[in-house]
Amino acid sequence: MTDTPRHAASRQDVEQRGLLRFLTCGSVDDGKSTLIGRLLFDSRLIMEDTLASITKDSRKHGTLGEEVDLALLVDGLEAERQQGITIDVAYRFFATPRRSFIVADTPGHEQYTRNMATGASNSDLAIILCDARRGVLTQTRRHAYICSLLGIRHVVLAVNKIDLVGFDQAVFDRITGDFSHFAAGLGFHTMQPIPVSARFGDNVSSLSGNTPWHRGPTLIAHLEQVEPEAEAASRPFRFPVQWVNRPNQDFRGFAGTVASGRVALADPVVVAASGKASTVARILGPDGDQPEAVAGEAVTICLADEVDVARGDVLAPPAERPAVTDQFAAHILWMDEEPLLPGRQYLMRAGHLWTPVSVTSIRHRVDVNTLEHQAARRLELNEIGFCNLSAAQRVPLDPYAENRQTGGFVLVDRFSNRTAAAGMVSFSLRRATNIHQEEFLVDKAARAALDRQKPRAIWFTGLSGSGKSTIAKLVEQALHAEGRHTYTLDGDNLRHGLNRDLGFTDADRVENIRRVGEVAKLFVDAGLIVLCSFISPFRAERQMVREMMGTEEFIEVFVDTPIEACIRRDPKGLYAKAIEGTIRNFTGISSPYEAPEHPELRVETEGQTPAEAAEQVLAHLRGLISD
Repeated sequence: MTDTPRHAASRQDVEQRGLLRFLTCGSVDDGKSTLIGRLLFDSRLIMEDTLASITKDSRKHGTLGEEVDLALLVDGLEAERQQGITIDVAYRFFATPRRSFIVADTPGHEQYTRNMATGASNSDLAIILCDARRGVLTQTRRHAYICSLLGIRHVVLAVNKIDLVGFDQAVFDRITGDFSHFAAGLGFHTMQPIPVSARFGDNVSSLSGNTPWHRGPTLIAHLEQVEPEAEAASRPFRFPVQWVNRPNQDFRGFAGTVASGRVALADPVVVAASGKASTVARILGPDGDQPEAVAGEAVTICLADEVDVARGDVLAPPAERPAVTDQFAAHILWMDEEPLLPGRQYLMRAGHLWTPVSVTSIRHRVDVNTLEHQAARRLELNEIGFCNLSAAQRVPLDPYAENRQTGGFVLVDRFSNRTAAAGMVSFSLRRATNIHQEEFLVDKAARAALDRQKPRAIWFTGLSGSGKSTIAKLVEQALHAEGRHTYTLDGDNLRHGLNRDLGFTDADRVENIRRVGEVAKLFVDAGLIVLCSFISPFRAERQMVREMMGTEEFIEVFVDTPIEACIRRDPKGLYAKAIEGTIRNFTGISSPYEAPEHPELRVETEGQTPAEAAEQVLAHLRGLISD
């Protein structure tokens, strides 16, 4: 029959073998897909019709002439077949008489490092391939370091294409020595080097006569015998709540998947963030009530008491709670083309909880070639850094080394919704545990009532030379004449004092606006109408300031002046110097300006005087600031 595997095993047999999850990684064209194809072929789990199809496709897409290209068993995307590279993460299952396996074939190209990290996050072992002709490359080192960060403690160094160097032991020993020297500090518990030829099967499932000098196991034999770390079931109980199930007034359950540990009926639990305690009254699985649940099971848990539990909360044992913190240190693998900038807000997803978060500082960046710690003010695509982060709310987190499920998180760009980074929590920063928000007897409303006005932040943004400061001055003068209590914050003025230590790099611009936003928030809290005149080139930071105050109190005024007009005016002679290259990071010339997409007011200065533009702003404001 053409629709059956060449070798079949009962499902019960497979379940009894035990399961090992591993990934293949390394640089482009090191032979990862071919190796997995060889593993599938040698385990005799390829269906006859699949083998016939691959044989046919090998003539069209393969790279081995008339030979069957086993890599095509894994490279399922047409784009991958045409380019001869792996783009997505491909998962495959196979089994031997001693063990079952799930293998993730991950991309080697630097552009798809995020996919490699995805595969590594769920693996117990990594097969890191090296092309025997090229040795240990930067991407080899990067993938090894990422595997270490993501908690993989067992590594196989597969020196592939050993046939293309004449099965030379000296080549193998040199590559093994290079990798061992690099990986000495990565915390791997086992590191097994094996010379292989994925194309011909040398040392994959049987020892090769071409390498009599190899005294170690075959790849399959090593995969069968390696013992992964303690299972998640042995760790403290963690239950991230995915959904509050309330179909009627008589039932309230919390649905999710047990991340680690086990829980049974009548066990005491607490909501990690609030500390509210209860006991487990019911556990419902796919087949109804059950006495307990262990790591990996999707269940609904009902509690004996009506405690406040929401999506994103974590249930845990009272004596083994995770840290609940809004400041923590973590390793960050940056995966976005836009750099990570300290102070910029991102969205963090930790389990099922979403919250705004910012990197307060980059403690160091890691050179993946030497593992040297380097000073850095930003992280570029595929760079790895150790950072301090601050979240908008307290989040239950474990160190990643202790629990992958509750110690890992992702950062998402707030505007593009792209996944920007993968993060691994190192430890909580307990800096602010004794600091509380002080409540005053006189509040913002009381202060504003004295002036019979509504406090607002009027945020003028636009290119240098657009007329922001001029218009803001005229607006404040008119408001003052009407008896309004105002104050103006201007970019140049603050750089003489509060922000005198900042330059004009993207990172400095982000920090500049963060500080200004905090000051403006204080002025609004004082009941004032504060006029803020700043280029503020990035949407993310303007949105951050808006959220500091609330949408009603933040009024964005886009002073829309074409750059040609700004250059023509050039009141400070800055554009001329920027065009000549004597001023670096100048907005509109060598640094971008992201125009507002939905400002409360757009003021076009071409065709009207500054006084007319100011009157346009005043007409918009009068209904918004009167008490």
